[in-house]
Amino acid sequence: MNKIIDYKYIDREKSWLAFNARVLQEAADDSVPLLERLRFLGIFSNNLDEFFRVRFAVIRRLSLSGFSGQKYLGGISAQQLVKDITDIVIQQQSESLRILNNIENELEAKNIFIITEADITIEQEIFLKDFFIQKVSPELVTIILNDLAEFPLLRDTSGYLAVKLVMNAKAEIRYAVVEIPKTINRFVVLPSVDEKQFVILLDDVIRHNLSNIFNIFDYRSISAHMIKITRDAQLDIDSDLSKSMIEKISLSVKDRRIGEPVRFIYDQLIEEDTLLFFLDKMGIVSTDSIIPGGRYHNRRDYMNFPNLGRNDLLYKTNDPLPIPGLSLEGSILERISEKDYLLNAPYQTFSYLTKFLREAALDPKVISIKITLYRLAKNSQIVSSLINAAKNGKKVTVQIELQASFDEASNISYAEQMQLEGIELIFGIKGLKVHSKICVIERTENDKIKRYGFISTGNFNESTAKIYTDVTLFTSHQQILKDIVKIFDFFNVNYRVHRYKHLIVSPHYFRTRFTKLIDREITHALAGRKTYINLKMNSLSDFEMIDKLYEASKAGVKIKLQVRGICSLIPGIPDMSENIEAISIVDNYLEHSRIYIFGNAGQTEVYISSADFMTRNIDGRVEVTCPIYDQAIKKELIDNFDIGWRGNVKVRLHSYKLDNKYKPRNHNAIFRAQFETYKYYQNKLTSSLERNE
Repeated sequence: MNKIIDYKYIDREKSWLAFNARVLQEAADDSVPLLERLRFLGIFSNNLDEFFRVRFAVIRRLSLSGFSGQKYLGGISAQQLVKDITDIVIQQQSESLRILNNIENELEAKNIFIITEADITIEQEIFLKDFFIQKVSPELVTIILNDLAEFPLLRDTSGYLAVKLVMNAKAEIRYAVVEIPKTINRFVVLPSVDEKQFVILLDDVIRHNLSNIFNIFDYRSISAHMIKITRDAQLDIDSDLSKSMIEKISLSVKDRRIGEPVRFIYDQLIEEDTLLFFLDKMGIVSTDSIIPGGRYHNRRDYMNFPNLGRNDLLYKTNDPLPIPGLSLEGSILERISEKDYLLNAPYQTFSYLTKFLREAALDPKVISIKITLYRLAKNSQIVSSLINAAKNGKKVTVQIELQASFDEASNISYAEQMQLEGIELIFGIKGLKVHSKICVIERTENDKIKRYGFISTGNFNESTAKIYTDVTLFTSHQQILKDIVKIFDFFNVNYRVHRYKHLIVSPHYFRTRFTKLIDREITHALAGRKTYINLKMNSLSDFEMIDKLYEASKAGVKIKLQVRGICSLIPGIPDMSENIEAISIVDNYLEHSRIYIFGNAGQTEVYISSADFMTRNIDGRVEVTCPIYDQAIKKELIDNFDIGWRGNVKVRLHSYKLDNKYKPRNHNAIFRAQFETYKYYQNKLTSSLERNE
């Protein structure tokens, strides 16, 4: 029987840490291929870095201000939350070290050896000596610390070796730091021997060569232990009206280098005097999160651990499928003019989106392109296509979000490129991030303007489209596209709030419209009509929306939630949420699409959205939610949700315990949702081909 609890919400930070624990579960899972387990370990570490740089930094600021922040934090004080987070992270870091040790042992059974400087053979010594001289030594930054008037600024994206030298003369102690170069792959692959493969971390290559680095000093002993600092990455935007938005964001990004420390990780084997020296010189105080770690930090680098040609230790890759009826060889615009199409990446190829923009860039009848950009690939084909369009005389308007967390520098660079090519740029709205994923083109047909476009749940990014699940609607629905044009008008004239006939746009309408949608389900349920709410999203933390879902549950509405990340709602509690079930899928792909389904007593309505049920998405960002009118696409999205719900591996249950308990299989055959989704699209393609034969 479910326990009756005396609180309504799960703290979002603790819920996020529970999500990251699910990522760590994948790293520990014996059924996951070994090299993929290392990748999950890297994702866990990378997630944690970003958490400390942003979310923990906010709570720390609140804690130091002297305010408890209990209302903002859902009932817990900032001071207590800082302590709780630190305790949880210390436990998770310890668990991640245990998992890494297990993986390394299992890799050895597969003839892959991750060695340290203590294991280097004579043959490897010859290879590494040349490697160090040619590749590593020219890139090293080494600083002797004792006599400096000011301690050097250590960057939070870098790893450092804290070096202690005990000198022969009077046993004087000198300290130094060696920055581990980011320009060299962290994992150095050594020559194979008798089918055995060897990898050594760059850190240990440097440790092995400490005598070469410090050979001008007369020391009796030398030791090096890794340290890592994480800084507050919140952007404080300059209010100087004389500066452009690009200048303001550029300066703020540069200021991150000197942000306040929020976390300090150190090798737990470091000597106490060395640790105290660095804590003192860096101004790390007890209110900061000081976390003992292992020999290596920056474990996010494991996301790029070399494959070593060992496909047997990786997930089998599935080639992205074509969309039935939509060819990459013919005109996409011509087909979209006849009906809507849905792209579900990475199950289907993202190339349709770039093909759409390339065709628009060349088509003499296309006169304009408007698009929003949030996160872009390193060498973005999207930007290349837009520049191509501008060179072909199209009027190209791009709303680019300069405050996309940790992508600011990249977006500034792309903005400057596009400005040089004559593309009109919109840099956002004061107080609002633009997180919507929309595009509209205008084309002259029979002396009239006809619009085509797409609306997505994810970024227009070819790289993340290989691992993030997102859906994109291609449409020529003129009224929907007219609404998109109104959104771009709002970008230009922010004080004029438009009314939209079809789209639900944050921050003006999302909360009221979704409240009405849920209220309608409540009305149906109270009238005895069969109805339901199925929601798939990344995060659910807005208290008002949670309360509305609790109200629906009490009225008898059956609610199914697929929430990958933060879930502040507590499901399955009598007299509060007994009709709500909530799961999280963490698997090879990152579940990222937002799909919202309302049963409406048999007149089902389906929406796709860029917005989660988070306060920042609802009230602090420009987001777009789009209704699905095409019956086949509506069924496809309902099928997608149902496949996810039927999953019985890689599926965890949300609960107040935050224990990440796996969904029980109950003797059913294994049903892995992501694998079954791929099969679903294979079958759709086969059926389409058979019909056309």
